[in-house]
Amino acid sequence: MSGALSLIWNRTGAHECAFSKYRFTPRGRVGGGEAGNGARTPRSELGLVPTAPVQPRRARAASTYDQPVTVPRPQRLSRRTDWLLLITLFAATFEKLHWEVGVSVTLADLLVLAYLTSFLVDLALSRDLRVPRTALVTLSFSAAFLVCYLAGFFNIETAQGLTQFSKGMVKLVLHLLFLTAAVIHLSDRSQRFFWTALGAFVVGMATNAAYGIVQLGAAEAGFNIDKRLLDPLTRGAASSINIYGAVGSQNVYRPNALTGDPNHLGVMLVMSLLILVPLYLRLERGHRLRWPLATLLGFMLVVELATLSRSGLLGLSIGFLVLAVPYRGFLTRPRFLVPLGAVCVLLAGVVFERRHFFATVLRSRLQTNTGSVSAHLGVYDFIPQVLHSHPLFGLGLNNFSVYYEFATGKTNWGPHSFYVALLVEGGIVGSVIFVVFLWYLFRRLAATRAIGRALRDSGDTATAARVRPLAWGMAAALLGTMASNAFYLTMQFYYFYAFAALALATPLVFARSLEPAPDR
Repeated sequence: MSGALSLIWNRTGAHECAFSKYRFTPRGRVGGGEAGNGARTPRSELGLVPTAPVQPRRARAASTYDQPVTVPRPQRLSRRTDWLLLITLFAATFEKLHWEVGVSVTLADLLVLAYLTSFLVDLALSRDLRVPRTALVTLSFSAAFLVCYLAGFFNIETAQGLTQFSKGMVKLVLHLLFLTAAVIHLSDRSQRFFWTALGAFVVGMATNAAYGIVQLGAAEAGFNIDKRLLDPLTRGAASSINIYGAVGSQNVYRPNALTGDPNHLGVMLVMSLLILVPLYLRLERGHRLRWPLATLLGFMLVVELATLSRSGLLGLSIGFLVLAVPYRGFLTRPRFLVPLGAVCVLLAGVVFERRHFFATVLRSRLQTNTGSVSAHLGVYDFIPQVLHSHPLFGLGLNNFSVYYEFATGKTNWGPHSFYVALLVEGGIVGSVIFVVFLWYLFRRLAATRAIGRALRDSGDTATAARVRPLAWGMAAALLGTMASNAFYLTMQFYYFYAFAALALATPLVFARSLEPAPDR
């Protein structure tokens, strides 16, 4: 399944520069031959430049990097670096695989370090340091974040705060470097490689979900699979399945799989579900991946529900509402109703066998006056207090827990909300930078939809049937993740930066189908 999404692309038979008769005219139209009477598509939306006048072959070769968004680059990254990127994307959600060596070092940290080292070595050997415009923008955002948090450093007043700041800064630098490197890497590679990378990302989440089901089944049978499998690997650092409570003599288990928290698993699965739904709905009749994707979507939805994550369901609902607008015509078709109906029948059978158990659990999750809800909402009360004393740059990166311990006496307490962490630790300046970064992500996804429309208008409906659903799915996944993070902090993890890299690279990769073929 690791190359499953690449097969979606291969089925269409399309490839870079396949539609040589279509070009961007100086007026921003996509047209055929000399007529040039295609539909208007603003160049600013696509991130493309008009086709230049015909040049000699040598001059044209020398100017390829003047169009970094649309022109494929020479091979400058090794297969070793390709594999390291794919493995890193696959393991981006495996938080539980970590080791305590004075600080917490995750598997993702080690993979990112290996990938960045290989990436930089390849660039140094190639002596080719030119990057696409989008990567320069991500570098600018990275610099802005670092300057903001370094300014917040001067608001730290304790040795514990300095320690927390140092840990957070190392993690942040790794995340930002990975984001930029992955954008450059994906823009260098083919569309087939992009689908493979997206497939590795999704299959990694599916593997995580599969482990969660095994973990849940083992716990119901009285077997702690984490202790048997993960403790020897992590030297006891990995946590076990979450026990939510008990109904009578029966424990209520919530699978956390390889994420360490059932809510993290629920929020992360939202991203894969929303990306895959529009791609699945637009598959042609008889496509070889139609039933596998239907099965995968149904399976991940079951795991999503098994986490009992309210934040996950909130994000899934928001994302589904976004997709319901462009894909409302598919909601009454068998390809949507059959997998959904199969999940409902499966759940109905399980719930019916243990009606009292599930009724009790459901009532508990619907209550809003519990200590858990109060804790998640209570952290918002700290925002005005902190902004009153440190409005511009906040308390300093990774320092919410230090402030919370000072204010309440409770230790090891996180902000329980990405937005609380953003405002408290980064202040108004850090929050504004991140809002602009999110705006840029949505803008690039809008450019991807525009490319899809241009491909459709040029007659390349097969490619458009992949690009536009991908753009809609990513937009829904981003909105769903943003909604879920009102009460959790998964947007600080590697998987979000992996998603951001894929989203930013998408228009760079697929715009090549609109480029004229080189003279032969």
